[in-house]
Amino acid sequence: MHAEVLKGHVDLLLLAALAREEAHGYRIVELLRARSGGVFDLAEGTVYPALYRLERGGLVTSRWEVVEGRRRRVYRLTRRGEGSLLARRGVWERYADGMTAVLA
Repeated sequence: MHAEVLKGHVDLLLLAALAREEAHGYRIVELLRARSGGVFDLAEGTVYPALYRLERGGLVTSRWEVVEGRRRRVYRLTRRGEGSLLARRGVWERYADGMTAVLA
């Protein structure tokens, strides 16, 4: 998907991915790719800055864990992040409904 189309929606995608499970950055990329049938194949260089921004905003939190000798940062949604996801989902649904109506 073109970067211009995704701009402004990356945060929503990340929050939605983390609503189902806590995950490290690459796992989030895999989840989004799988759940979208390959439509959302985000670069890690897009995902990590967005995760840091969401964490600074209190929407996600993270912790370090070691798996098979490798250290990785695992992210999870906060209560504030859950509320933000609900609000953003509502905005997106209204937008998508409007777009569908116009294009029909």
